[in-house]
Amino acid sequence: MKRKYHLSNYSFLLVATILAAGVMGLVYINSASPGHVNKQLLGLGLGLAAMIFVSLIDYNKLFHFIWLIYAANILLLLAVKFFGKTVNGAKRWLAFGGFTLQASEITKIVMILFVAYFIREHEDEMGNLKTLAKLALFCAIPLFLVVTQPDLSTTLDICFILCGVIFIGGLDKKIIRNVILIGVPLFIAFIFYIQTPDPLFIKEYQVNRIMSFINPEKYADTTSYQQKNSIMAIGSGQLFGKGLNSNEISDSNMTITDIDEMEESGEVSVTVKDTKLVSEQQTDFIFSVIGEETGFVGCMIAIGLLLFIIFQCLWIASRSEDLAGRMIAVGIAGLVCFQSFINIGVATFILPNTGLPLPFISYGPTSLLCNMAGMGLVLNVGLQRRY
Repeated sequence: MKRKYHLSNYSFLLVATILAAGVMGLVYINSASPGHVNKQLLGLGLGLAAMIFVSLIDYNKLFHFIWLIYAANILLLLAVKFFGKTVNGAKRWLAFGGFTLQASEITKIVMILFVAYFIREHEDEMGNLKTLAKLALFCAIPLFLVVTQPDLSTTLDICFILCGVIFIGGLDKKIIRNVILIGVPLFIAFIFYIQTPDPLFIKEYQVNRIMSFINPEKYADTTSYQQKNSIMAIGSGQLFGKGLNSNEISDSNMTITDIDEMEESGEVSVTVKDTKLVSEQQTDFIFSVIGEETGFVGCMIAIGLLLFIIFQCLWIASRSEDLAGRMIAVGIAGLVCFQSFINIGVATFILPNTGLPLPFISYGPTSLLCNMAGMGLVLNVGLQRRY
């Protein structure tokens, strides 16, 4: 049945908030690494077009093609495995014509759609272990392909997102309780396991990142070095920051102590970004740029925008006309929530170092495009909400 959409139900406020976050991202990316701005701007433009286009497609119609979408996503992940571009020992991107595509970002949106469809079709069987095992198998295939890239952080991110979707889908409370009772001891056992010589199924750099979080002093000059400099950068911004595009000093041999001494003497305003004490600030550590250059106020504005996006998604979910729409909106809200928490947690050293971008703000055209397409699904759910 053809849907009649009412313009009054279109969440222009959500669109405006997303664009505000995207523009904020452009400003900080320009400050951290001006050479990346044009591609991010292209990603923002394509993302806006994708968001509007997807928002006008009935998400229920997408379910007619869900198995084709699922299979296409598997093929895309396999293409990365066999033909992908390797960077720093990880094969996560497909490169073509000067552009790169990170397939795992697409996987996040596809799996939210797939799980929402699966639960809708098996709504009355969610307490059945056979049904849950079948769902777990379908989820395990793309997750395995992502984790073997290797990309453990994205794999865990997708798992957290899907857990939220499954919970909203009506997972039996007894199963949740049993998972917690089994999961906590397994997590403790895992921490002990990774400290054994040459642990299987986990890379050395992943072990080092986890151990640097548990014992930061031991890894102060290696794995935890960036995170310690990141929190120094954020703290040095104080209330209003040092100003955007501050780049009066560029000395890669300078230490964080040198920066403090120069600023205390009043010689110059020096930024961690310009002295290269935190690498790849335009992506994983964009929050350190926000904190250093615009201070506590800039950090609160960024966090406020992301929280407002999450709350708007949850508000739309609460007014969805069906379970599938509710799960899609919650899944996208979970994506923004988990990734924001992890990215900011890494930049402030409350979590182990990972490689997840800050939604809508960090550099990453594929991530930006996929996140905005996901928001298009939320907007469509909102168009079909109950009055």
